[in-house]
Amino acid sequence: MTTFSSRMVGFGHAVPGRRVDNAEIEARLGLEAGWILRRTGIRTRHWAQDGETLSGLAAEAGRMALQDAQIARGEIALTLLETSTPDHLLPPSAPLLVHKLGLEKSGAIDLAGACSGFLYALTLADGFVRAHGRAVLVIAANILSRRINPAERASAVLFADAAGAVVLEPGRGRQSGLLSAELASDGTGYDLIKIPAGDSSRPFSPDTKAEDFLMTMPDGREVFSRAVTLMTRTSERALAQAGIAETDVDRFVPHQANARMFNTVCNNPGIDPARTIRTIETFGNSSAATIPLSLSIANREKRFAEGETLTAAGAGMMGGAVAYRM
Repeated sequence: MTTFSSRMVGFGHAVPGRRVDNAEIEARLGLEAGWILRRTGIRTRHWAQDGETLSGLAAEAGRMALQDAQIARGEIALTLLETSTPDHLLPPSAPLLVHKLGLEKSGAIDLAGACSGFLYALTLADGFVRAHGRAVLVIAANILSRRINPAERASAVLFADAAGAVVLEPGRGRQSGLLSAELASDGTGYDLIKIPAGDSSRPFSPDTKAEDFLMTMPDGREVFSRAVTLMTRTSERALAQAGIAETDVDRFVPHQANARMFNTVCNNPGIDPARTIRTIETFGNSSAATIPLSLSIANREKRFAEGETLTAAGAGMMGGAVAYRM
């Protein structure tokens, strides 16, 4: 079979069992009731408990996607795990994930692309499928709750734990699959969201403060502004490259960073807000996992139809957007 494109044929997602409502966080931070919902659009999120691991959460989403795709384990040739919170800094978590899923014939690699990482992984997976004519499993997963500084309001109210997965297999349709991808990065915002210590630049030391091993986002407004600009620009360019009008987008799948953010992004390129997939209210911001989680939930509620056009956009200091036809 000649491969002209990749097809998304299976979707899966998973979240930890513990649900955290806004009231718990608002009480700890001394915020008035309703403050988080008004500012972010989030009501609840899920946080991992003791004993739960990143690879375990990713495996749960992967199993669901494989079952949904009705594909044999031996047909998966490559597994891409996009995460900012692997089980360990070394070794990579992807080989352990593949072992848990029983994917004996699959290669495995970790990718780190933060909030837009799933789009990068999807683009790489599409290239592999086209080049080799073999199926790929893409999983994005994060356990951000273990990196939150509970005293920092900007990050404590947003971040969550989740995993999302997609199976791609070869397709023969020239007018389907990944139609365009616009990827971008902004190194001038390198320090806007970071974990200050615990890496090769500032390794572990007994003298390092505990909070320096936690995530910090000191200027949320600047992050918001840059992310909106990046998501808008890449979305417009991806649609233009694919020759798709904004009015022809069947479903818009933005990174679920903040409800105000993707409302603004929809308005800028003129995408109908009613076509926007929204999961932030229930699941919060799990960085790279939000787009595949949203795809899985949307497909479960109303299965994607052949010919549907999707546009997905991710934010962060790496950004991007893709146009995809089912």
